[in-house]
Amino acid sequence: MSFWDEIINRKKTEQPSQVEKDAYEFCPRCDANLTFQKGYDNTLPYWICRGCGEMLINPELETDSDIIWRCDGCEALLNVQEGFDETLDEWKCTECGYVNRLDMDEVYDSDDEYQAEMSSPYRGLSDEDMLALSIYQDEGYLDERKNIILVRDRETGTLYVKKLLTIYDKSIYSYLKDNPVDNMPRIIDTYESSNCLIVIEEYIEGKTLAEVLEDDQILETRAIDIVKSICVVLDRLHNLNPPIIHRDIKPLNIIITPDDSVVVLDMNAAKWYDPEKTEDTHFLGTQYYAAPEQVGFGMKASSARSDIYAVGMLLNVMITGAFPKEKKAAGPVWDVIERCISLEEDKRFSAAELIDELENLERK
Repeated sequence: MSFWDEIINRKKTEQPSQVEKDAYEFCPRCDANLTFQKGYDNTLPYWICRGCGEMLINPELETDSDIIWRCDGCEALLNVQEGFDETLDEWKCTECGYVNRLDMDEVYDSDDEYQAEMSSPYRGLSDEDMLALSIYQDEGYLDERKNIILVRDRETGTLYVKKLLTIYDKSIYSYLKDNPVDNMPRIIDTYESSNCLIVIEEYIEGKTLAEVLEDDQILETRAIDIVKSICVVLDRLHNLNPPIIHRDIKPLNIIITPDDSVVVLDMNAAKWYDPEKTEDTHFLGTQYYAAPEQVGFGMKASSARSDIYAVGMLLNVMITGAFPKEKKAAGPVWDVIERCISLEEDKRFSAAELIDELENLERK
């Protein structure tokens, strides 16, 4: 027997018999071998084909439908629940009690399509809200962040910013919509879906402080002016009843406009101050800018003085290009920064006190 004859015979013996072929199960859509797919078990009520994403119902189930109806509450298979009928308008899941709407318009061809719909920022919005949002045409992402989108009003051509927020306090955005704060973007409207808060806000032209710092270091006099402008905004927020704490002052959240005005952005980490709380519900903020109490290392919850901590860090970064642990600002301004970033919250300035201190520093 030649070498090639031996190879051919070996291949023949490796081929599955017809009996073995009959034991395999294949996807009716893409003909992929389900038997070889990891985790597959033909006793499962349904299976999502790894080849094409088709949602396949087990043919041995006693159901007249080949459509998989999954509970939106717990993802249990509704088809097998006693009394289920897909012609009903809705069905209360017997596993978790969630009332599912049975709508043929919400039947998906694949799990990918289903998951995309479940994670859509617009899921659950009313027709009225969808119509209101439709006037905004997406232009592109801002700062390469997929949850911050530059949009254009189709009717007026005006640019706005659309934010898709998963962490937020809607009441703060509602308040700021009705009570705009100077040198902050005006809130146009908000829409709350099942997955996020959609905020439409004024577009502010200019460079973020992060972009400015990438180009060059900032002179101390200019850095002080920027901090004073930030503190004017914070003073307004901190003196509301109850106060609003920003909790995310950092270079990316400060805009320098073409006329050198300073605008404070991003209220998604903001909270109402509650003096009775000893710890924040959510630890939010940006590393190095967030005060110790803001990330769970203080004796109190974050407060107005937490924002001053971030401002002190920002001032040092603007002057030196580094955080204080790497390089401290030189001269009298360091004394101001050091008090701003004190680990003891009560020793820090208020926003108004910091403005006064910086103005005194400028007069010396």
